[in-house]
Amino acid sequence: MVIPVHDVNPARRTPWVTYALILANVLVFLFTPGMTGSLTGGSSLAQLCHLQAFLDHWAAVPQELLQHRVPRLVPTGEAGVGPRGPGCVIGPPDYDKSPELSVLTAMFLHGGWLHLLGNMLFLWIFGNNVEDRMGHLRFLLFYGVCGYAATYGFALLNADSGEPLIGASGAIAGVLGAYLVLYPKARVWVLVPFLIFLPLRLPAWIVLGFWFVLQAVYSSGGAVSDAGTVAYVAHVVGFVAGMLIAWPLRRGTPPPPEPRGLLFGRRARPGW
Repeated sequence: MVIPVHDVNPARRTPWVTYALILANVLVFLFTPGMTGSLTGGSSLAQLCHLQAFLDHWAAVPQELLQHRVPRLVPTGEAGVGPRGPGCVIGPPDYDKSPELSVLTAMFLHGGWLHLLGNMLFLWIFGNNVEDRMGHLRFLLFYGVCGYAATYGFALLNADSGEPLIGASGAIAGVLGAYLVLYPKARVWVLVPFLIFLPLRLPAWIVLGFWFVLQAVYSSGGAVSDAGTVAYVAHVVGFVAGMLIAWPLRRGTPPPPEPRGLLFGRRARPGW
């Protein structure tokens, strides 16, 4: 997997919505129970139970989305000891949850630092240009639509899943799909792991096309949705949704500037 670090495609105006989305995701993560200590891996049972209850409350659950109701018994956030030993206590929910609204709240939840930072890196690099092309309000609506499409697409293919689905990945996949349609020839600096991390400047259609192919391959092997794994199907659906929505905007999109510089001692070919 290549790691993008910068694109040679300056935006004409400040991407306030992209900045606000990144800030909101970081703040929500910092206030998610038990997440700030996920680097050390030293969470106690009580913290894990609190986190499980939090996710069940605010995350999207495929069964709930398709059945339009929440279970009668959910984690309460308390730890206890039962016949099988220590565990999390379950009981009737003490909150009213809207499964449809949970899709929105789930877009701002992440399962760990790597999950958060990876998503925010892609949003930071590619979101500004898509926002620049669409405008602030339309980009915000576009982001939400892609997130909903990705979540419901995953739910339809995993109708029996009761695991919480979290993360901005589906919405950000839509941003990547839109970028591919609007700026396929923009150059992107990436790090390629090959013994060491090699810096390369590649066209966006290679970087994002390769990313999409990987997601499609992984999704064909079975998609999963808990915090320790990745919902690749959601990435595929979000990416395709982003491409379709951005397709009418291709005409009139100004091309990115021709980059100047060196690529391993040789000038990048204009045709790349």
